[in-house]
Amino acid sequence: MNPIKTDVLVVGGGPAGLAAAIAARLKGFDVVVADAARPPIDKACGEGLFPDSIAALGRLGIAIRPEHGFPIRGIRFLGDGASTEASFPSGPGLGMRRTGLHQLLADRATELGVTLRWGTPVAETSDVSCRWIVAADGQHSRVRLAAGLDGARRKSRRFGFRRHYQIAPWTDYVEVHWGPGLQVYVTPIARDEVCVALLCRNPHLRLDDALPHFEQLRRRLQGVAYSSAERGAVTRSRRLRRVYRGSTILIGDASGSVDAITGEGLCLSFRQAIALADALRSGDLAAYQKEHRRIFRRPMLMGDLMLSLDRYPLLRRPVLRALAFKPAIFAKLLAVHVGLPLPAVVEP
Repeated sequence: MNPIKTDVLVVGGGPAGLAAAIAARLKGFDVVVADAARPPIDKACGEGLFPDSIAALGRLGIAIRPEHGFPIRGIRFLGDGASTEASFPSGPGLGMRRTGLHQLLADRATELGVTLRWGTPVAETSDVSCRWIVAADGQHSRVRLAAGLDGARRKSRRFGFRRHYQIAPWTDYVEVHWGPGLQVYVTPIARDEVCVALLCRNPHLRLDDALPHFEQLRRRLQGVAYSSAERGAVTRSRRLRRVYRGSTILIGDASGSVDAITGEGLCLSFRQAIALADALRSGDLAAYQKEHRRIFRRPMLMGDLMLSLDRYPLLRRPVLRALAFKPAIFAKLLAVHVGLPLPAVVEP
């Protein structure tokens, strides 16, 4: 086999890897993406794109339109006899199938001339000669381990499970139902479908076990047909000491992650991709390390605040009731959570 020469080899073709490839290609680099899987690549997640995610995708030249899913007005918290909601301050988000998002990213990468090698494990990329290796191969990154970048400053682990239901959304908010040691997210993703996701610390708990804790939600979903099987994943809050060494650079969950309770995992990947492309262009990977830490700071802080409500039920009850009594406070917290909208970028 003839060797392939490229500037950037991205290991992992999920949303983080494809975003990194697109951003690097927009800076003029030749890029190869390798992934052992084949599209569409799915993963258990809440499937909500907040406005900051949509803005970051816009910078990559990907227009997220209402017909791609279901517009989301904001977030609603329910629990301990209280309910409060707030709209996103910079326009709606969108609920959409993870596989649909992956296809949009793959199509954009193809449009820009990224070489996509599906069905190619990392062990089969020895024919690729590159200047940089970008590890986008997830939480259990083999590339990160080989580069000696596994050292972490902090870790926590929970579990997530997701299933789709064939029912018309009853709200245009993402609902977060707070229960004893668990949360259930409901995200509208189409005119006739919702995504229901469970987050908990018990690896043996499943959605059918969790729903009885939320009587109103259980009644809504009782007898409703599933449009997917239940799918699970580990969700981690993990901050690494370093995100590059030599010519190996980490992105997405391979570079650290925040608990899925934040709903910001995808946005982190997209923003990291933009920062990485800038660093590759300037030849200053230390600048990527610095920007990576900055991008990580807000979601990590908000994740810690939300997880404290999970850990301490005696704290959660008065907090949820206070937010319901003063919804303006919840609106301000949501504004901080999603950050400021990013400006559009014109493709060179």
